[in-house]
Amino acid sequence: MKKDTLKWFIILHVIILIFSVNSICSKKAAMYDFLSPKWIMFYAIVIFVLGFYAIAWQQVLKHLPLITTYANKAVTTIWGLIWGYLIFHEEVTVYKVVGALVVILGVYLVVSGDEEVNGKSSKNNQEVNENA
Repeated sequence: MKKDTLKWFIILHVIILIFSVNSICSKKAAMYDFLSPKWIMFYAIVIFVLGFYAIAWQQVLKHLPLITTYANKAVTTIWGLIWGYLIFHEEVTVYKVVGALVVILGVYLVVSGDEEVNGKSSKNNQEVNENA
């Protein structure tokens, strides 16, 4: 993986982490009466996070392939598991852990497959350019 690609991959995961805060605020807002000050505060945070995410996502798409970025978005599931345990004291079951591992494996397979395809196409393009 190139240094620039690695940088954008890390930025992508920071953005996904920030996006996962959306779930926390949504669940917190649901604990309060509709249109109460705390409900409004939590949903204002949700709107802010979604706005940030939309802009940041577009910047990442300039540097990484769509298939890679979209597959990595599934990592939000893992953050949901972590936030549920740490903040809401939800139970982490074997099934949830297995599900998280399946998500991680799926992301790895998509990203590694994308690198393999991009590596081959770059090599083929170099050979065509050298022969021209």
